[in-house]
Amino acid sequence: MHSHFIIAVVDDDPRILESIGNLLESADHVVRLFASVQALVESGCLAEIACLISDIGMPAIDGLSLVRLVNAERPELPIILITGHSGMQNRLPPVGQGYQRLFIKPFDGHELLTAVSDALPTSKPRTPAP
Repeated sequence: MHSHFIIAVVDDDPRILESIGNLLESADHVVRLFASVQALVESGCLAEIACLISDIGMPAIDGLSLVRLVNAERPELPIILITGHSGMQNRLPPVGQGYQRLFIKPFDGHELLTAVSDALPTSKPRTPAP
């Protein structure tokens, strides 16, 4: 059976969330959509995702806080950040050994798909130990 990587998308804008979800599904990715960082954390799927795409500017817990949280739990997890503010590049926290890219809205969908492909491990997903 063909195994798919799970990609999580976090954005408080439902239109963007849906459009990124559709884009990734069109490229045959398995997608989990979350309207907030809290929803992602509470879902418990942080352990099983292969790539994380997150907006930076969100109410309550923002994307940069999410990066710090993910780096603490899964430093190898690739993260792709999205922002509407072009000055954000200079304010990004350094990441662990994970892969990180920043996209400024509006961004090119094909470029995002390429970034996701680059970020995903080329080997098969590790099966969690029982």
